[in-house]
Amino acid sequence: MRNRRLASAGALAIVWLAPIFVSGQTPSTRAGAPVQTSWKVPQTPWGDPDLQGIWNNSTTTPLERPVSLEGKEFLTAREAAERDERAERTADDAPAAGNPGTYNGFWFDRGKSLTRTSLIVDPSDGRLPPYTPDAQKRLAARAERRRRQGPEPADGPEDRNLAERCITRGAPKLPGGYNNNFQIVQTPQYVAILQEMIHEVRIIPLDKRPHSDSRIRLWLGDSRAHWDGNTLVVDTTNYDDRIVDNSFNCCRGAGANLHVIERFTRVNAETIDFQYTVEDPTTWTTSWTAAVPMTRTDEPIYEYACHEGNYGLAGILRGARVLEELANDPSREKQ
Repeated sequence: MRNRRLASAGALAIVWLAPIFVSGQTPSTRAGAPVQTSWKVPQTPWGDPDLQGIWNNSTTTPLERPVSLEGKEFLTAREAAERDERAERTADDAPAAGNPGTYNGFWFDRGKSLTRTSLIVDPSDGRLPPYTPDAQKRLAARAERRRRQGPEPADGPEDRNLAERCITRGAPKLPGGYNNNFQIVQTPQYVAILQEMIHEVRIIPLDKRPHSDSRIRLWLGDSRAHWDGNTLVVDTTNYDDRIVDNSFNCCRGAGANLHVIERFTRVNAETIDFQYTVEDPTTWTTSWTAAVPMTRTDEPIYEYACHEGNYGLAGILRGARVLEELANDPSREKQ
């Protein structure tokens, strides 16, 4: 992991030292990726733009602009570096008394801050649009159900989120603390995207076939792709409504009605400008777009065993039963 962290820092340097672009720039530069005007996109033997390789989307820049940075679209390179230094120090702080702690900063692969203050580039305030009235009611009801279950619901495995159950981290996958690599493989008929996290693979046809029947629901959605010049456009529908229970859902609050359009554009030898636009009129009052640069890496795809057979989940449920027994018979706690 340490080597990966150093590689990520160097690769992202071209992003967080990139110039601040003015409004009116083309979409291919909104992620902050420098465009080399003299550079030509390589092609596959059959003539498609070549996106193949292993790419990393590590960054500590949040999806939404923090309230403390309201009205500030960009950080200076110095401000970004200072934020990363603070984050590194915090990761290495000793845990509070009674807290077993977690990995220190050595083990994380979080990348660095972008000059942008949010991954969301539209709306311009860098924040998610307001929820619709129906979505507010739906999410409030879900929150109330979970409140009644207690702070750590564990009546059964279904009470735990999908990522914790090693089922999915969703797509598009947001940057996280580790396993942020993606491998892209192309054929004339398909594009395959392997997500290192939970080793999920999206096999996406390019033959203009229609989406699957709307009754077929998938964790990563049903994707179809086509080329728009040098940009790979991926259209995804048919998500399983249960993705709302994924703590890493790209589009928190959305489920079965989620519609995502992703755009992959290689802008130089080391960078893919990746953007995705989210539409769900049952959840948000308007669509929104995020931009997440992907940088080439020489690091391999690591195995992600996820609980090594998911024994961790069994431990969570077993621990919940012990806590219930203690609650029913407090005298046992002294034994």
